[in-house]
Amino acid sequence: MPNSSRYFRLREDVQGGNWYLGDPMDETGNQVEDIWQFAEGQPVQSAGRLKFPIREPGRWLDYCTAGVGKAPIVHIRVANLFAELAPDDVQLIPVDVEGRPEQHVVLVATKLIRCVDDEASEEIMYWKPEDERPDKLGQYRSVYGMRIDPTKVGGAKVFRTWGWSIALIVSEDLKVALERAKVTGAKFEEV
Repeated sequence: MPNSSRYFRLREDVQGGNWYLGDPMDETGNQVEDIWQFAEGQPVQSAGRLKFPIREPGRWLDYCTAGVGKAPIVHIRVANLFAELAPDDVQLIPVDVEGRPEQHVVLVATKLIRCVDDEASEEIMYWKPEDERPDKLGQYRSVYGMRIDPTKVGGAKVFRTWGWSIALIVSEDLKVALERAKVTGAKFEEV
């Protein structure tokens, strides 16, 4: 089946009254050192079962991002949709969410694709020498109104964008499936 040529950034629909999850803790109760690993667009080496604390109680969501590292946390029924529609693009790591008996999963996009269309995007800023961050020189500093070049995506249905990996991108068929399933907490922005 050919991949859709429309793609969407999947974000948490932040609203008052929703829960907010903190950064992950390992089995010994210590915060995981690399909280960014879940948003880098590559598989994660799991070191035991992780637990996500509830920082702000509220209405629980089927899709949310946790803590500073913005790890995508999904309810098992959402994880099953990703496993069915994009099995080659995701790693699903079972986790515990404080006080929730239901199964939750960290959704890791395992592909990082160089596809941001600089010209078509509204505003792109790069790290420059005067920013005094040689480790980031030439990389994206900010991306506003992102657009991607779908011809560079290949068959991927879930991925992170190279240079701006905080963006989690899904194909149109996955977006439609998530909407049909009435997944709470998910918001889509066409890219």
